[in-house]
Amino acid sequence: MKERTRTKLIQEGKYVAEVEVVFMETDDGWSPSLSLDEAYKLDKVRESLRQGDIKTALGFGPVFTLTPVSS
Repeated sequence: MKERTRTKLIQEGKYVAEVEVVFMETDDGWSPSLSLDEAYKLDKVRESLRQGDIKTALGFGPVFTLTPVSS
């Protein structure tokens, strides 16, 4: 089994967080997959952004604000 670290972007409303997660790669058909802890981490970041709790979300990685571009 191999483990690979990747950056996932989580968007909720006007916020985007960059979160590092570890994917597990195996020889079966369900690869790559996340561990339960990694999935919970993404859920925690998503919920924090949804509630506007930027301080908690920052504990998992950088957080950015999206700004609309008008033409």
